[in-house]
Amino acid sequence: MSTFDERESAFENKFAHDEEMQFKAEARRNKLTGLWAAELLGKSGADADAYAKTVVIADFEEAGHEDVVRKLVADLGSKADADTIRAKMDEMMLVAKGQIMKEIK
Repeated sequence: MSTFDERESAFENKFAHDEEMQFKAEARRNKLTGLWAAELLGKSGADADAYAKTVVIADFEEAGHEDVVRKLVADLGSKADADTIRAKMDEMMLVAKGQIMKEIK
């Protein structure tokens, strides 16, 4: 294998790894945000976990995260607006990435 082929393979592997990590981080973010929303809704334990799963699943409706925002806005009503939810999602993304990095080490 030539040096060029090796570099190309390394870049492809890195891209695949980065995409996998991004997917995991987004799913973890959605779960953490779902647990936050569940708490606002007065859910705990297994009910909170089940609700968080519905938030993770909502992200598969379309590209991007607005499908999650719409679900949470509808579910939370006056408890949180879209801007609050987006801010919480940003916060939870940092937490999710930190958790994943600790798991990798």
